[in-house]
Amino acid sequence: MRAVKNYKGLNRVKKTLANGEIVFYYYAFKGGPALPGKPGEAEFDRAYNEAVLAKVKPRAGTLQTLLDGYQRSSDFDDKAARTQSDYVKQIKRIEADFSSFPLAALSDRRTRAIFIDKRDEHARKSRRQGDYWWQVLALILAWAKDRGEIDVNPCEKGGRTYRATRNEFVWSDQQEAAFLASAPSHLHLPLILALWTGQRQGDLLKLTWMQYDGEFIRLRQGKTKVQVIIPVGAPLKAMLDPLRQKTGNVLLTSDGNPWSPDGFRTVWGRACRAAGISDVTFNDLRGTAVTRLAISGCTEAEIATLTGHTLRDVRSILDSNYLNRDVAMAMTAIRKLEGRTKTPN
Repeated sequence: MRAVKNYKGLNRVKKTLANGEIVFYYYAFKGGPALPGKPGEAEFDRAYNEAVLAKVKPRAGTLQTLLDGYQRSSDFDDKAARTQSDYVKQIKRIEADFSSFPLAALSDRRTRAIFIDKRDEHARKSRRQGDYWWQVLALILAWAKDRGEIDVNPCEKGGRTYRATRNEFVWSDQQEAAFLASAPSHLHLPLILALWTGQRQGDLLKLTWMQYDGEFIRLRQGKTKVQVIIPVGAPLKAMLDPLRQKTGNVLLTSDGNPWSPDGFRTVWGRACRAAGISDVTFNDLRGTAVTRLAISGCTEAEIATLTGHTLRDVRSILDSNYLNRDVAMAMTAIRKLEGRTKTPN
């Protein structure tokens, strides 16, 4: 049994015994059954879960049953906190649309069209959000089908309306120089750290000094759970070593505090606008790192080892998006060809 993370509605009652000892009694909720032991203990958690389930019975036979079940599952628990938050937003939209939709109707061939119509309705406001709504619904139905709770997933295959990506957006050397010349000094390290590690914003904001030993950065990516060991290049090392501490976060605000994700995005966006940079974002630095590694002659396997991408993702990125027929790559190819070709007499 997974430990309960949040004892929602838990009722704690303080009582002073005759001998003066203060004790606490726990109830699953006000008026609910008494719970044995203390929070965090297996017996306590088991009794709490049973009491809550007995009070709030799922609406069997409707889509709501699956939405509730998925959010209690290990599949959901294994997602990164940011992903969970994003999924919950979409689940609330799905609840508003189809919470009472009967599970028996999922096998009806008309159901897919009903779901597509609703996706299109959301897509008229935002294609990305319409696609995200569909993605989360399809994922939950696939989860339920895999568990044998439903026989058909009407959202299988396709369903996307938004095809554009940001893969072609890469920071140029000129933009990097403009940012460093304009942005406050405490934003220089995030830029260089992203360019020389190829890691996501969320992982870099959580990076601590204990993960840097003077030669390597070691981290487990929050989104994919991939463990990466990144050799620290000279430009990045030159910035890290003078700031190095035994503990604490590597990236800090101007006041010396750890960044919140929203706070960092706001300050970073403001700094980009001040530098005249409007067509690339911090997230584009991850793809920029892939591009620069490739231009430098790194193999796909070397890039994947450093950034944590799969080989398939690296190949897709380099093939159709980030490189975008980069002239530097073409020049490198010609120089290599010249190196092995004998000059005519």
